[in-house]
Amino acid sequence: MAEKSAGPRRGPLRLSVRTRLTALYGGFFLLAGLVLVVVTYTVVSNELPAPAQYLGDGASLKLSQVAADVESVPMEATTIPMQTVPASAEKVATAVLTDYRSSTMSTLVLASAIALVVTAALALLFGWFMAGRTLRPLHTITSTARRLEAGKLDQRINLDGPRDELKELADTFDSMLDRLAGSFDSQKRFVANASHELRTPLAVQRTLIEVALENPDAGPVLSKLGAHLLQTNERSERLIEGLLVLARSDRGLSARAPVRLDKVVRSVVKLTAAQAKEAGVTVETRLRARTVVGDAVLLERLVLNLVSNAISYNIPDGWVSITIGATPALSVRNSGSNVDENQVEGLFEPFRRGKPDRTGAADHSGLGLSIVRSVARAHDGDVSARANPNGGLTVEVRLPA
Repeated sequence: MAEKSAGPRRGPLRLSVRTRLTALYGGFFLLAGLVLVVVTYTVVSNELPAPAQYLGDGASLKLSQVAADVESVPMEATTIPMQTVPASAEKVATAVLTDYRSSTMSTLVLASAIALVVTAALALLFGWFMAGRTLRPLHTITSTARRLEAGKLDQRINLDGPRDELKELADTFDSMLDRLAGSFDSQKRFVANASHELRTPLAVQRTLIEVALENPDAGPVLSKLGAHLLQTNERSERLIEGLLVLARSDRGLSARAPVRLDKVVRSVVKLTAAQAKEAGVTVETRLRARTVVGDAVLLERLVLNLVSNAISYNIPDGWVSITIGATPALSVRNSGSNVDENQVEGLFEPFRRGKPDRTGAADHSGLGLSIVRSVARAHDGDVSARANPNGGLTVEVRLPA
């Protein structure tokens, strides 16, 4: 029998820095107040006359004065009942002094406790507001960091105020953003230049190979070599194109626009119809109107990679199911060989095809799912995959509406 789960474990209670600072302020104030109350109690207790000390030297004179005072006070005004009044003046004086001392110390303790509670509450209140005011620059830094994206590094803190530790932290953060913005601009220029410098020689090579293959004087050896070179050239073009798309999506989106995801899927299904027919794979779609905000070219590349992979890594007479919904926004399922669940996450790494070697699957560069995840994250979404029980994969893409 399977053991019952004990339920999710709850982590330790997390308190905000503001709450901890407030509790720290209040705790220190309460401790200082307690010390002050103890000192005050000790001083007053030592200064108040004790009955034994008061009735020591010159007791006869003091007793006569106390007796006269007692006789002048009406019996109703005294706190000692008439039945309990001692016979001797010494006992009367001792009772009066003891009652006076006890009443005074009780009043002191009660008043000190009330004052300590009230001032501690005020200290917590003022500590809460002061902690919030002190931590306000940190909230500004945090909100600015959350608004940053790879393609939007124009946010700055620009904290005003005295030159303290928080001001220094904000200025350091702004300087770091300036360096990052410069690095991303340099990367953009590099990608643009690499796109031209790498594609042009490959296009020239492909043209020369095609011209050589069309030459009627080309022998079978040259034709075989030319076909192999043309296949290698096309694979290099796909690899470079995939790397450029991956670099572009990793930079983030420079502009966003509404994109109908269902229309993108229909266009990709038409583009891959010949590939599916050649592979003997049936493509089924369940589409609904869904609009996302992003880059239409990158979203088309995301869908194309998913559908193309689902067709390529399939079995004869297999199937591919494409669904558009609310959550996930896009789901692509396919039949195929069994996939180890422990290897699914590794398929999103560059140049991983679910095989030990990297030279197989000449039609693919191993960047398909890496590009899919990068594009999804550039659109503030994410992608996940799981192995189907009967073989194949299910890839789900979550995108904000």
